[in-house]
Amino acid sequence: MVDVIDATYIDGYVLELKFENGKKGRLDFSDYMNKGGVFARLAELSYFKQFYINKELGVLCWPDGQDIAPETLYHAVTGEPLPAWMTEREGTLTKS
Repeated sequence: MVDVIDATYIDGYVLELKFENGKKGRLDFSDYMNKGGVFARLAELSYFKQFYINKELGVLCWPDGQDIAPETLYHAVTGEPLPAWMTEREGTLTKS
């Protein structure tokens, strides 16, 4: 797992994320608005901008408890494969 160590607001729903291994990149979080549920509040730009990094866990978070796993963010930013444990289902691997 590669922790998120920094996040910078760019514009709209775009953040630049930096990971503990030095890799960084920009990610547009607009797709999360369509997920609904706990992520629905992120559609409020003023709320979205309240993101922070939980330094202990290396996770991108928001005040109401929303968070996004660093593995998911790392995959989205770098294009590197998700860890096998995230794609395992009932003992078999699925294509990611």
